[in-house]
Amino acid sequence: MTFSKMCGFTLKLWDLYLKIFKWVLVRMSSNCKNCSANGKLCSSIKQKKAWESFHRTADGRKWKRVVVFLWLMVAVGGFFWVLTSSNGGNSKWRKKISVSSDFKAKVLLEYCNVSKEEFHALDALFTERDRNELQMTEFHDHTTYNCDSISFGLVKICLWILVGLIISFNVPKVYEKFSSQKHEIIQEAPCAQQTQLLQQSQSSSRSTGKWRKKMFIVFVLAGVVFSIWLFLYLREDIVLRRKETLGSMCDERARMLQDQFNVSMNHVHALALLVSTFHHGKQPSAIDQKTFEDYTERTAFERPLTSGVAYALRVRHLEREKFEQQQGWAIKKMETEDQTLAQDCNLENFSTSPVQEEYAPVIFSQKTVSHIVSIDMMSGKEDRENILRARASGKGVLTSPFKLLKSNHLGVVLTFAVYNTHLPPDAMPEQRINATVGYLGASYDVPSLVAKLLHQLASKQTIVVNVYDTTNKLAPIKMYGTDEIATGLLHISNLDFGDPTRKHEMHCRFKHKPPPPWQAITASVGVLVITLLLGHIFHAAINRIAKVERGYREMMELKHLAEAADVAKSQFLATVSHEIRTPMNGVLGMLQMLIDTNLDARQLDYAQTAHASGKDLISLINKVLDQAKIESGRLELEAVPFDLRAVLDKVLLLFSGISQEQGLELAVYVSDQVPEVVIGDQERFGQIITNLVGNSIKFTQDKGHIFVSVHLANEVMLPLDMRDEVLRQSLTIVRVGSNASYNTLSGFRAVDRWRSCENFKIFSGIPEETEKIKLLVTVEDTGAGIPLEAQSRIFTPFMQADSSTSRKYGGTGIGLSISKRLVELMDGEIGFVSELNIGSTFSFTVTLTKAEANYLESMRLQCDQAVPEFRGLKALVVDERRVRAWVTGYHLKRLGISVDITFSMESAYSYLSCYSKSSVLENLAMVLIDQDSWDKDICFRFHNLLKTIKQNGSINNSGIPLKIFLLATCTSSSERKELKLDRLVDNVITKPLRLSALAFTFQEATGFGKTEHNTRAKSSTLRTLLRAKQILVVDDTSVNRRVAEGALKKYGAVVTCVEGGKVAVGLLKPPHKFDACFMDLQMPGMDGFEATREIRSLESEYNEKIDSGEVSVDMSENLVHWHTPILAMTADVIQATNEECMKCGMDDYVSKPFDEGQLYSAVARFFGTE
Repeated sequence: MTFSKMCGFTLKLWDLYLKIFKWVLVRMSSNCKNCSANGKLCSSIKQKKAWESFHRTADGRKWKRVVVFLWLMVAVGGFFWVLTSSNGGNSKWRKKISVSSDFKAKVLLEYCNVSKEEFHALDALFTERDRNELQMTEFHDHTTYNCDSISFGLVKICLWILVGLIISFNVPKVYEKFSSQKHEIIQEAPCAQQTQLLQQSQSSSRSTGKWRKKMFIVFVLAGVVFSIWLFLYLREDIVLRRKETLGSMCDERARMLQDQFNVSMNHVHALALLVSTFHHGKQPSAIDQKTFEDYTERTAFERPLTSGVAYALRVRHLEREKFEQQQGWAIKKMETEDQTLAQDCNLENFSTSPVQEEYAPVIFSQKTVSHIVSIDMMSGKEDRENILRARASGKGVLTSPFKLLKSNHLGVVLTFAVYNTHLPPDAMPEQRINATVGYLGASYDVPSLVAKLLHQLASKQTIVVNVYDTTNKLAPIKMYGTDEIATGLLHISNLDFGDPTRKHEMHCRFKHKPPPPWQAITASVGVLVITLLLGHIFHAAINRIAKVERGYREMMELKHLAEAADVAKSQFLATVSHEIRTPMNGVLGMLQMLIDTNLDARQLDYAQTAHASGKDLISLINKVLDQAKIESGRLELEAVPFDLRAVLDKVLLLFSGISQEQGLELAVYVSDQVPEVVIGDQERFGQIITNLVGNSIKFTQDKGHIFVSVHLANEVMLPLDMRDEVLRQSLTIVRVGSNASYNTLSGFRAVDRWRSCENFKIFSGIPEETEKIKLLVTVEDTGAGIPLEAQSRIFTPFMQADSSTSRKYGGTGIGLSISKRLVELMDGEIGFVSELNIGSTFSFTVTLTKAEANYLESMRLQCDQAVPEFRGLKALVVDERRVRAWVTGYHLKRLGISVDITFSMESAYSYLSCYSKSSVLENLAMVLIDQDSWDKDICFRFHNLLKTIKQNGSINNSGIPLKIFLLATCTSSSERKELKLDRLVDNVITKPLRLSALAFTFQEATGFGKTEHNTRAKSSTLRTLLRAKQILVVDDTSVNRRVAEGALKKYGAVVTCVEGGKVAVGLLKPPHKFDACFMDLQMPGMDGFEATREIRSLESEYNEKIDSGEVSVDMSENLVHWHTPILAMTADVIQATNEECMKCGMDDYVSKPFDEGQLYSAVARFFGTE
């Protein structure tokens, strides 16, 4: 992996890290936002859940922030560790290379019998390019390894960050699990404690906000400090690498110069041995000037650093004259003055060497230094010292730098002594001096040699090199280089030229000053920018969180105000309900008592009208209270078994009168797939249908029908051939027949009912074979329809399609709103489709439970005993409307009667004519003809045919005479009399059809069974329960006392009335004579709740006395345990009030005004077993 790839990969990881960090902050902010996003204020149970959710999410967010912060700190520390470990790896790698190189050299020296000089000579064989390639290969391998390790470390850090974030967002769930008990305690805390907890949470949020600001400041300061540290660290690393680069380059040049000098010195030494062997060892000498000159010229390549070599013979003073005669020239003295320029190097200008003990005149020289022949080397101070040290040590020695003759360059002379005999390595200096016969010297032009060496590295000439003779530390001599310029770094490499008495150094500097540390600057600036960006994001998040928390605190304050307003609203509703119901109780009670008196027809009509108006007002109050209970979340549904078809019959009975008056077809159809008995809230289910049917009748005033159908939701998903006839007919609305009518209940056009439920979720997947069932109820009408602009607000409380003061239709506009909320409480959906002047269809679903078998049997036993008498009979239905014919058949099948259907009297006549003598008409007991299908032209023939069939006795096997019934929506009494007088029909059945009405009509026509009025039976039963019972009525209003007294005395009770709670407590102190007490709740002085608690306390004390024997059973009227039934008389029907009644010790409650059925249900618990 290259450095650029590594940088790119690192930047991608850093970008991913920033995105994760930003996502964490956004989640932190969104969590706080979600806590306050729900603008809908709930109460009661919903408020408690919201309170519990707030505390759990707040604590979870705190732990989440702590864990996320810790993980981020770990991630930053890991990133720093990767950086420092990579730098440590670099230094270790450098040390490793150095140690490895030294170790390899040591092995070669010890085990390969290689001398140090030979090792350096071997190293010199490698070219600079080879060494650079080896170093670059090692550096590349190490860089690849280092980059891979850094990448792997960063990947591990990112993985740990992701794992940490996952763990962090699961911390709230774990915390919620372990702190559920604590939150339950908080949930049950009263309002005052919740307010205190809210204040504590607010102070905690403020401290948390301060903590966030402090952490933000610490984070920014830490980022700034880290960026400064990173800059210093990277700059130091750059300087260190620059030092290492300079040192490496300088050492490389010093080593090359030193190695080449040593090689050249070895060749000079070899030349000295050659002179000793061939000049002094042979007589006559095999070497002369010409030979020496040619040989040194040809072997000059072996001495690349020497500018010339020469051989000086050792001549003693006694031998000088003879020597000069042999050579033909006089020994010249080496001038020490300024005679080094090329034009001054003429031997004629040199003087004769003065007298001294011995001389060292040059006899052989290389052509390049031929001008020094005959010059006495002993006459020069530097050369003399050099010669004396060389012959005493037996090694090559160097002179101090001096200007060379002719070249005017600083140079040094290397001198080897030439011996005439082979001396041992440990020879004494005196032996060496005595054996010396001459001196071989080689001059080195240091500037030229160094320049030549550096020229070989011209492509990498980025440093300045100076060579110094540092034998005298106080006054070093510069042998090569320019004046030093302060460019920063300086590296000094020692040079070993083989003479231990001379010290040489190479000083290296970069040519140019170092550039600014852009890498350190960009990295530190990048970290600073990232820190500032993160700080900006963090600051924005802190501000956002603070804003959300501030908004949340404001919302909580508003919530408490709303809760207080909700409590005030509930109290207001309870008060208004009580205050309205209290006088209405008197009004309705007195009207009922008035109706029970002897009134003439007009007075009775007035009283009944006033009583009905009062009941309408009570119904309106109940609707308003239902809406209030639904909005406050206090409406609770029951789960009791009930007969759904009986509930629909009650709805038909409720609207039968008005539908007959308006001439509307009102019908109900329930699919055979719907169970007979289901478990749910019977009252609320009936309320939904009542509201929808009431709306339909209100908006359908002149024509058409209202049709209620009930199916299982999964029946809609069945194939077409598996659906019942009503479902198939309702799929498409089409014209039938020649009279341009439609295939609907009444023949009028209706909207496509399936558009009202096409978006229901139930059709996406309905579970089968479960204990839950989903019912689809459709209410179809052919009314005026709903305008398109009003359809969006149709379910809004107190809103109507026409809100103008001149609206045609009345109503409060809350029926549909209540229905929608009830449907939602029953886990269902509601929808509608409507078209102007065509009609509307409302569809809704509810979830109910299948009843068990024992419920089915018990409900069947409660059915009318006349139903089994009709089982096995057959009926013929004549109706031109298919849907209406199937509805009639549905009601007949509920009585156990099998049905045949024909669609005209002509087809019915043909049907009876064809099968009059066959067994097909066996048990045919009745023919039901719809009024729309009645044909006067055929009716006489049809009547004669039936008369003939009766006389022949073809269908008398059942023992029931054949009866003909006319089904009519509305008929006058004169029409009924005319039909009966003509004996065309046996009776007229007025629609809507109901089970009880059909059974009563058939019983009356056939003479089967006896009918009894249910109300009279219930009244007699209630009279039996209350006869001679001592009842105490407690109410502060005289009218209410009179109404209650009259209602109870009506059923034979002995009633005592009192006006206050204290009086009631005194009368009900055991022992007493009362069998039950009806007590008002809101009374001055002592209300009904306090009075009931006092009475229960007295009864408890008296029962303890009976148990302890202080009071005998005879004294307590033979009662072992005293508990007087106390029933609350309340005009407040809110659930909370009813619950409070039960808590204070009351046994039940009845609402004002008294309802006979409710009164019977209440007292039957206490007196039903007597």
